[in-house]
Amino acid sequence: MSDPKPAPTYDLTTLAARAGEEARPNRAPALVEPIYQSTVYAFADLDDLDRAMSGAEPAAFYYRNGTPNAATLERALATLEGTEAALVAGSGMAAISAALLGVLKVGDHVITDARVYGVTYALLAEEFPRLGIEVSFVDACDLNEVEAAFRPTTRVVHVESLTNPLLTVPDVPALARLAHERGALLSVDNTFASPAMFRPAEHGADLVTHSVSKYLSGHSTAFGGVLCASAELVALARTRLLRLGGTISAFDAWMTMQGLKTLGLRMRAHSGNAQAIADVLVNHPRVKAVYHPGLSDHPQFHLAMDLFPQGFGGMLSADIEDAPRFVKALAGRIPLAPSLADVVTTLSWPWGTSHRPLPEGERRRLGITPNLLRLSIGIEDIGDLLGDFERALDE
Repeated sequence: MSDPKPAPTYDLTTLAARAGEEARPNRAPALVEPIYQSTVYAFADLDDLDRAMSGAEPAAFYYRNGTPNAATLERALATLEGTEAALVAGSGMAAISAALLGVLKVGDHVITDARVYGVTYALLAEEFPRLGIEVSFVDACDLNEVEAAFRPTTRVVHVESLTNPLLTVPDVPALARLAHERGALLSVDNTFASPAMFRPAEHGADLVTHSVSKYLSGHSTAFGGVLCASAELVALARTRLLRLGGTISAFDAWMTMQGLKTLGLRMRAHSGNAQAIADVLVNHPRVKAVYHPGLSDHPQFHLAMDLFPQGFGGMLSADIEDAPRFVKALAGRIPLAPSLADVVTTLSWPWGTSHRPLPEGERRRLGITPNLLRLSIGIEDIGDLLGDFERALDE
């Protein structure tokens, strides 16, 4: 037997690059998944790499294609929305874009609610026509108007389960039936409701999207989007997303998973507080209108009660006399912040933020006025919140 070859001796520069990486000892499994920040992964041989690249086996190999943290979040969100699969993306708009572009081509037609989020409106009104995709804007709460908008080339109907910012409630089951009868898909942005309040796939939706930076993560610390759908539709969207480069970071996926663990608890608190605030604001003389599905004068009140038996989440909007004065009166207690769904209550100004991309005439036609404020009600003590709002209204 020949003597074993001596181990090579390396320079310090080589040791510094490699030390500790050559043998990772087995450790007790972590209770919380670690963050996998590596942008690339190593493979044992060419066959191992080929299996990963072919997609025959789930594998991480390059950051843009996904990370273990993203895969964990995808499994969790597919479970919560009750779909076969999910795809996480770098933003809610990236998720919506990938979902729609996965199923649309030049010459296709989309029907969408005119009340969708302002950037979604801009995507559909300005970007899709540049790609040869036609779009019709309708009142999605009027089924006759939706039906009349169908064409032989209609492939998708897109709505929000609770619209931003006026909280209208499209009839998702009826829209799903109508779309499927015409050979089209129903796409639902479920950001305002979250799966704790509503699961669109259970009511016939084919594509379900979220901005995960809202209720799913819940603390204004993570950014991303998700599509929940069948494995086939997710695969089509994933191809588009990889080519467009809309990858979620491992850290944002990890942070969203931490927030997701308390989703049910948070949504019950958000929902109860928002209902209580709506009930008080609707009777105040300085408040001209309150938009919340739990109010009996809401135009879709009975439908909302049927579709959302667990509550409506933490969102409401109010048309308030001298809104700038009201915002100033709340300064130091309720922040003015152009987002939503934090555990603390915030205000937003749709006229100048979320719906700024819409022409002024279209904003006014939809009921979005300079005095409209969107309230994202947090999980604070309801007595404290009511006191803050009542003092600001009475100043």
